[in-house]
Amino acid sequence: MKSEFALAFNEIIERSGLSKDTVLESLEAAMVSAYRRSVNASSAQNIEARIDPDSGGLRVFAEKEVVDKVENPLTEVQLSTAKQFDPEVDIGSVLLVDATPVDFGRVAAQTAKQVILQRLREAERDAQYDEFIEREGDMVHGTVHSITPQAVTIGLGRAEAILPRNQQIPGEHFRVRDRVRVYVLEVRKSSRGPVIVVSRSHPYMLRRLLEMEVPEINQGLVEIKAIAREAGKRAKVAVSALRDGVDPVGACVGLRGVRIQSIVRDLNDEKIDVIEWNSDPEVFIAKALSPARVSGVYLDEDMNRGKTALVVVPEDQLSLAIGRSGVNARLGAKLTSWRIDIKSLPEAAIESLKLLETNPLFVDLAKAEAETVLKVKGTLTKKAENRPIPPEEYQILARFVDRVQRAIIMEKDTARRDLRSKLEVIRERIPLSAYKVPLEEIGLSSRVLNLLLEAGFKYAGKVMEMLELDEDKILGLQGFGPKAMDELRTSLSDYPFPEVEIMKVPEAEVTLKEVEAISEEVGLEEALVEEPVSAEEAVFEGIEVEKGTELEAEPELVFGAGEVMPKAAVEISDEVEEAISFEEVFPELKTSDEEEALEKIPVELEDDLEKVFAGFAHNLGVKLEKEDDQEGEIVFAEEEDFEPDKKSKKRKKQTRVVEYDPDLGETVVRRRRKRSRAEDWEDYSP
Repeated sequence: MKSEFALAFNEIIERSGLSKDTVLESLEAAMVSAYRRSVNASSAQNIEARIDPDSGGLRVFAEKEVVDKVENPLTEVQLSTAKQFDPEVDIGSVLLVDATPVDFGRVAAQTAKQVILQRLREAERDAQYDEFIEREGDMVHGTVHSITPQAVTIGLGRAEAILPRNQQIPGEHFRVRDRVRVYVLEVRKSSRGPVIVVSRSHPYMLRRLLEMEVPEINQGLVEIKAIAREAGKRAKVAVSALRDGVDPVGACVGLRGVRIQSIVRDLNDEKIDVIEWNSDPEVFIAKALSPARVSGVYLDEDMNRGKTALVVVPEDQLSLAIGRSGVNARLGAKLTSWRIDIKSLPEAAIESLKLLETNPLFVDLAKAEAETVLKVKGTLTKKAENRPIPPEEYQILARFVDRVQRAIIMEKDTARRDLRSKLEVIRERIPLSAYKVPLEEIGLSSRVLNLLLEAGFKYAGKVMEMLELDEDKILGLQGFGPKAMDELRTSLSDYPFPEVEIMKVPEAEVTLKEVEAISEEVGLEEALVEEPVSAEEAVFEGIEVEKGTELEAEPELVFGAGEVMPKAAVEISDEVEEAISFEEVFPELKTSDEEEALEKIPVELEDDLEKVFAGFAHNLGVKLEKEDDQEGEIVFAEEEDFEPDKKSKKRKKQTRVVEYDPDLGETVVRRRRKRSRAEDWEDYSP
């Protein structure tokens, strides 16, 4: 029969949900504290408590010094008593001896109780934190416990969560004991236990609901590309099918809308638009503004303003495209990550007419559209007089606006290309190190320096760019005059910008990260190496990399009888070994017998082996051929006779063989070359 201690011990474990070891450690720590309080022991003295969980037996061990005559029984023990715990102990030694008191007393017992409860509460809080920190970013079910104007307390079993007012859906009301689903937004520690903050307005709340209601999303057939949400008003979800034949929108909506209606009810009747994602930004933006019908989308990617899209809609669709309080336009911008400017068709037509009449860049277009301009003006006059306009004239307006907007986009693209060309020429004249020199180091006065820093200039290179490109933009800064400009030019011309050293890449040590780091050292926005070169190519070709030098990737390899293989098919490690392991090429064929290994190679692996040897041959400057009279051997020809477009001829033979190396303990690929007419061969590794 179990003891009362064991029953109480098991009850604590079950009630608190803690492990057996955790509760036992808490009890032992409480006994140590009670012993120190009972005997007034020093904190420097080592004390241990050991509890038998089955019987509840307690033993306390205290660290004491072994002496001949005991003067202080709390810190000293006699030699004869100490030998009962350690027969080899000697005078002057320190060891743990049994110091279990007969009775702790009322104060010590109360101390033990308080320590036990405190340790159990701390252990329970840590267990709750560990449980919910793993569920951060997930959705959980809870019960409403209490409601205040500031927050709603949600019970999550052994823990409670806080649903702040700003994370609630506007207009949603709760009642005590309501079952709700919430999104775990944040879990953090505090002195009173873990603080769990949940949300019902977070966009990922909608993502988790879709994952629960739509099996195709969990199965990987449909992917959620983007979500934009204004809780309580409207949400937009962009989905894409990962397998042909799957309708992503239909899968999310469900038969007769049963799936999406379940989510709408859970989110307090929040409207949800499910649209199909498209890689073309114009198509995607047009769909993102649904249910409005869009006439045209015109994209403008400016370096300063960012990505902006002009959306033209029919006049009767303008309010629908903008939405109540602009919610539809805002959600469309969030969903697509584009700034969206919505205009009605007549408004866009008026602006297009004004542009053709006032901008000299579009004189030729104005002449070409002279006849259409008259029709457009007539349609706009009818619109101003509130006369009926037939659909054909609206179509003329739409086509006219489309042609003008396309011309504007082409003109802007041309201007950006010219600007990039000017910048490239300017950057060639500016020292590369100037892009890493802060303005504080070039010796400007505090007034001029503050004006430039407020304008967004941080490094000398950017200021030098702007001076060469358009100095009026710097002169136009508030408080920046000719004297300040002279001071700036003098400081820049007098500052000794360090020259960039030419870096030579050592053989077999160059890495792609080192090549890319060249542009990062000098602070350029665009990388100088557009086509990265691999370490193997640099090793085999002996490339010397200079800062500012563009490295181009090699063309495709031609091998065998004119067959083309991409260079990516040949993989060689950064460190070129003396011998390439056969097991590294084909790890599935692990054998020490060369002939047995070659017999195990299937037909497709034999083809792959020939391709690998062909890659080795290209890097070594030789051509791969097959000899009919020597089965199983691969013969190489000299590089000067390499003509890929002509038929192969017999050349001086170089033989590569696969054999087992007893020194290395593995199968390796070796090449043998006959140096002279003598019959001796010299073996060496590739």
